[in-house]
Order: sequence, then structure tokens, then C-alpha cells
Amino acid sequence: MAYKAPVRDLTFVLNEVLEIDRYSNQPGFADVSSELVGQILEEGAKFAEEVIAPLNRVGDLEGCKWENGKVTGPTGWKEAYQQMVAAGWPGLSSDPEYGGQGMPSIVGMAFGQMTAAASAAFSMYPGLTHGCYEALHANGSDEQKKTYLPKLATGEWGGTMNLTEPQCGTDLGMIRTKAVPNGDGSYSITGQKIWISSGEHDFTDNIIHLVLARIEGAPAGIKGISLFVVPKFFVTEDGGVGERNEGVGCAGLEHKMGIHGNATCVMAYDGARGWLVGQENKGMAAMFVMMNEARLGTGLQGLSIGTAAYQAAAEFAKDRLQGRSLTGPKNPDGPADPIIVHPDVRRMLMEARAFVEGGQAFILWTALQADLQRSEDEAVATKARDYMGLITPVLKAYLTDKGFHAASLAMQVHGGSGYTEHFPASQYLRDARITMIYEGANGIQALDLVGRKLPANGGRAIMTWFAEIDAFTAEHGANDSVKPFIDGLTDAKKKLQEATMWLMQNGMQNPDNAGAASTDYLNIFGLTALAYVWAQMALAAQKAVDGGSSDPFYAHKLATGRYFVERILPDAGAHLAKLKTGAEVLMALPAEAF
Repeated sequence: MAYKAPVRDLTFVLNEVLEIDRYSNQPGFADVSSELVGQILEEGAKFAEEVIAPLNRVGDLEGCKWENGKVTGPTGWKEAYQQMVAAGWPGLSSDPEYGGQGMPSIVGMAFGQMTAAASAAFSMYPGLTHGCYEALHANGSDEQKKTYLPKLATGEWGGTMNLTEPQCGTDLGMIRTKAVPNGDGSYSITGQKIWISSGEHDFTDNIIHLVLARIEGAPAGIKGISLFVVPKFFVTEDGGVGERNEGVGCAGLEHKMGIHGNATCVMAYDGARGWLVGQENKGMAAMFVMMNEARLGTGLQGLSIGTAAYQAAAEFAKDRLQGRSLTGPKNPDGPADPIIVHPDVRRMLMEARAFVEGGQAFILWTALQADLQRSEDEAVATKARDYMGLITPVLKAYLTDKGFHAASLAMQVHGGSGYTEHFPASQYLRDARITMIYEGANGIQALDLVGRKLPANGGRAIMTWFAEIDAFTAEHGANDSVKPFIDGLTDAKKKLQEATMWLMQNGMQNPDNAGAASTDYLNIFGLTALAYVWAQMALAAQKAVDGGSSDPFYAHKLATGRYFVERILPDAGAHLAKLKTGAEVLMALPAEAF
């Protein structure tokens, strides 16, 4: 089946739920109207559906090819990427000072949902480039910004992030890549980096690598890591492509379970020339800009793959004839009924749909917080920054978990057909699996949430969020038409608050308790977040119905939301019960017994 971008869902959230026209007084929103955003998304949908989506299967089958250090992408991918750059899509939310269009992040994230669903592997090329742009925009010197940002902002040049090495993944304090000063302001970078997405390809004239390395004599561990910009080609005085940086190259490609269309590279640095970004030994703080961008992008990617998988499963279920309805034939003139009549097939489709549509709204709500960080009202900006710190690990982990779950449900709906390569279910499942691992495995995200984000600033962020939900439920608690949504949110928030108190009482006295509880805590948090956005969507949909709208979209939205509240949200209770068991049962078995 052909992917169909969910423009109606996205514009509903932007215009009727979040009401983005209300933010015209905030930085970046002055020239943004709901009408303009609608036009952008309509055009973006055409690009995603007509240009990117047809290449997804090609990328899966062909993959990338490495020969003598050079990497070529799948058939048609280079041309599609260059078409994307020519149309201005990579620069949608980049700074106009460097050639971007200056749209708010929320618009870029809406477009990103469509491109990632059309082809997750393809979307990684512009996605990582934008992350590189953001890191240099935040931390680069004026000269570095002038040198690199104009071509990164537009996607004319590619960008990467180089963290992982063979001996270290999450524990970046073990990095061995070294940087030796050359005496002219540059450094010689030597070491090996692995799993570098988009590390080498033929789509762009230049690729700008951001590389973590340790300057000789720097302190051990995280405190001694610096960040360097290492271009594939040096940049000329007029901003063009100069000589090859001979010390940097791709030593090979990883053979992967999925995302075959993306070049996942082993990068070799052998005296490559690079330049320090920001201050010595402050590389992790600088790289965190790109890492957080990538975490949000990965959450978006996992959710988007789930969206495409759900669409394919729904189409299959309407076409596939198997068995008869338990309440009598629904297709009496045919040999069997379509499988969509069966309750358990409906269960799988509704579960995927409820997560997908809730996740779409959660991403856009979070993107709005990213934009509000730039508010001139310090209270608004502080609250948004607090939320971004708190929500990022939840969004990354929860939406990738559920995106993969949606892809798994979609395969099950396809039955035996889904296990073959004649249908897209297999690729969606394989592509979605990596999102739970990279940019910080989901267990690490849960530890980050519990160990760092919750206690930050004395717990200010979580307390602010609880207060916001309390104010929302108090305001709408008397609205009988959406009572199940308000009651569900109230109960989920209560469970999250109880889990938070348990962590405060038990996590400090035994850190293993916090570690053992972290994933269940993150799941309760994710369920509460989706309950919040579903309640907001229900209010907007009910408002349209009460206003006389006969558009079935609103009734369908309310029905899907009810499924979430009645069949998914109760899982919060199970997670709370498991969380309270603590670490004892997890740690009781000695290591040698495994």
C-alpha cells in the first residue's frame, strides 16, 4: 500500500488542540499562521508520499555500497535528496541568517513525522545534518558558524555526530580518540568511530563531522572530552569545497537488521585536521545539543514507523478475506469476511492507532515547548526548558517502544503475509527496532529520567507538570462529555505522583531501587503524557461536534481516544505495582547463575 501522510491529524493538533495562532507574540511565530502551516504540510505531504515513500523499499533491498572508501546510496536516493534540498525542506526551521526559513520547531517536527514515516532511513540524512547545524549554531565560534552553517542549514552539505567507539557506547568517558594541537589553531584527530549514521555518502559535496576526542593531557573520563569539527573537505575562503581532509575516511559499512538505506559507517581518523568547538574539555556539554536533538528525532522516527506500519495493516485488514464474523456474515456475497470484522484484529489495529495518534500529539506538544524556550518571558522560557529536560528521555524511549510495538502488531495483522518480504510489515519491524537502541538505549533514558531529570532543580519540572495537569483537570472536570478522559488523566497522574514519591523514599537509600524502578516509572510517565494529550484532543473534537460538525474525523478521534483510556491507560496500575517491588527480586540471583 502507498503511505499517506496524516495531514489532517497533524493540522488538527496544531490548529484546534495547541492553537498555534495564540503564540504569534512568541519568537519565531510572528509570521506563522495556521493557514500557512497547513499549506506547508500539504506540500510536505506530497513530497513525502510521491518522492520519498517510493524509495523506502528500494533502500531496504539495495542498501548502500562501499568501495575503496566511497559510499553510494540506493538507486534514486541521491536525486531525491538533492530534490529535497532544492525545494528548501531541510532548512524549514533553520536560522534565516544562515539561509534557513525560520519556521518554529513545531512545524519542522510535523514535517519530520511525514518524512520519517515515508522512509526512516532516508530521513536520517537531513535529520543528522540538522543536528550538526544545531550544535554548531549553539556552540561554534563566529568563524565556524560563517564557515559551516550556510550549507548545513540548507542541507547542501551533510552532517554527522561521532561518539561511539568499539570499546565504548553509552560510557563515553572511555573514549580513546585523541586530539593533538598542531600549533596553528587546528588539531590532528586520530581514532576510530563506529555506527556513524550518514558518515559517508554521495548525496552532498561535503560532509561535516562533529567528533568527540580527548586532547593529550586532558583529565580522564567525561571531564576530559572535547568536541571538534572535522570536515571531509576543507572549506575555501569563499565558502566552497576545497582540498580533501586526507586523514578522515570511511573504513566500511555495518551490516544491519534494518535501515539499510542509511550508510552506517566505521569512520577512521588518522591525523585528520579538526578545530575545537567551544572550550577544551567541555565537549559533552556542546555535543548534548546534538544528542538531545537526535533523541527527539529518534522518538519521532520510532513513532512515525509505527504510523506507516499501522496504515499498511489497516489496508490489509480491509482487503484480506478470512473466516466469518462472529455475529454473522458481513460480506455474504464473498467466500469470507474481511479480517477487520474480527474483534482481535480490531484490538491490534486500535492499539496501534491509539498509540500512533497520541504519539503524534505528544511530539507536537513537546516541539512547542522547544519553541517556547526562546520566549522573552523568562517564566515561560524556564518552564519550557524544564519540560524539555524532563520530557526528552520519555519521548525518546516511550515512543520508540510503542512505535516498535505498533510495527509488531501490524505484522501480526498481516499474518503469514507479514513475515514474507512481499508486504512492508517486515521492513517496518526491522527498521523500528534500532530506534529503541541508538541515541541512548531506552533503559539508559529511563535511568536519565529517574537519576538526573527528576531531581534537577529540586524536582521543579515534575512539580510544575503535576500542577499543570491538576489545573487542566480542575478546569474541565465538570464537562460530562469528556469525563472518561479527565478521569483517566486524573488517575494516571495520581499513579505517577505515587511512583515519584516511592522513588524519593526508596531510591536514595538504595540506588538499585531507582534503577529497578526506572523503566516502569518511564512507562507510567509515558502513559500519563499520552493521557494528557488525548484529553486535550478529546476536548477539541467534542467542541467541534457540539458546534454542529458532522465531519466523521471528530467522532473517529473520540472513539480512538476512548480505546486508549479504557484499554491501554489501565496499564499504569500494573507498572506501579511492579515498580514498588523494588530491586530485591531483580538482584537476588547471583551473576554466576545466569
